[in-house]
Amino acid sequence: MTFAAGRRRTAGRYANVDGIPFRMPVGTPGSPALLAAYPIDPRGAREVLPQELRPYRIRGEGVLLIAVVDYRDTPIGSYVELCAGILCTRGGLPTPPPLLSLLVGSAFGTGVYICDMPVSTEISVKGGLGIWGMPKRRASLDFVAGESTVSSQYDLDGRMVLRVDVPRPARARLPLRLTGTGYASFRGMLVKSSVTLRGWMGVTPGGGPGSRLLIGDHERAAWLKRLDVRDRPLVTAFVPALSGVLDDHVESWFLTSAAPPPAPGDGLRSVVDLGLGQDRLPPPDRAGSDRLLEPREHVTQMP
Repeated sequence: MTFAAGRRRTAGRYANVDGIPFRMPVGTPGSPALLAAYPIDPRGAREVLPQELRPYRIRGEGVLLIAVVDYRDTPIGSYVELCAGILCTRGGLPTPPPLLSLLVGSAFGTGVYICDMPVSTEISVKGGLGIWGMPKRRASLDFVAGESTVSSQYDLDGRMVLRVDVPRPARARLPLRLTGTGYASFRGMLVKSSVTLRGWMGVTPGGGPGSRLLIGDHERAAWLKRLDVRDRPLVTAFVPALSGVLDDHVESWFLTSAAPPPAPGDGLRSVVDLGLGQDRLPPPDRAGSDRLLEPREHVTQMP
C-alpha cells in the first residue's frame, strides 16, 4: 500500500498506542522549522552508519542534515524537536549516482539515518521512540526566530551538545513538496518510517552570513566529531509554516555484523515506564554559547 493510500484509508479514524490518543493520519499543521546541510568526511559517515546503509555523496563528500521544528499543534501537544542525521542509501547499487538516488529515492532506499533526535517533552519521547523507533530523548531545547537569524540550541545534563544558526531570508519563495524516509536503530533493529512535508522555504545556498554550527563537548556530540564537519554548509533553509504527516506504519530489519555485536542501545525498557508529560526542561544556556560564538563563524567544535 502506498503512502497516499494509507492516508486515505485511515483518514478520520482514531488510534490509541500506549495511552497516547491519535486522530489519523498523524500529522501537524504549520510550524516553523530550520534546516542545515553540511558536507562531512564520508569515511567518518561510514563508521557511524550501520552496515546496512551507505553514505550518500555529493561531489565526494557525505552530508550531515540538521533539522529543527518548533511544533505548535500536534496530537501530543507543543514541543521542539531537533533531528541530526546522515544522508544515506539502502540497497540498490553500491555507489548510486547522486542525482538519480535523489530523484528515484525509493529504488535506492534514499533517506536520513537519524543519529540523535532530542525533544522537549516526555510524551514525545514515549511516542517517537516507542512507536516509530526514533532515537528521542528529553533535553533542553529552544527555537529562536529572529528578524535575520533562526537558531536552536540543544543542551543535555546542563551541557551543550550543539547549536545551529541559519540566516532567515526575507521571503519563503521555494515550494517544499517532499516525502522523506527516516532510518534509526532501536532494539537492535534498523527501523524505517516515512513522512510527507509541505510548506514554503527561504533558501540560502552556502549558508551565507549568520550560518554557524557549534558542536559541544557533551558525550552525545562524540559521533558528530567523527564526521569532520566542513566549515561551510551546502545549504540552509527556513520554513515559516511546515506541515507534516507521518505514514501509518513502520518497517524494521535485523541489524547485523560480521562479529558478535555489543549489547543494543535503547530498548523497550527505555520507554515502558515513560509517562505522558508535556512539561519542558529549563531552556539551554544560550548566553554561554553566545560567548563561544562571538569571535567565530561557521563550524566550531569544543575540545
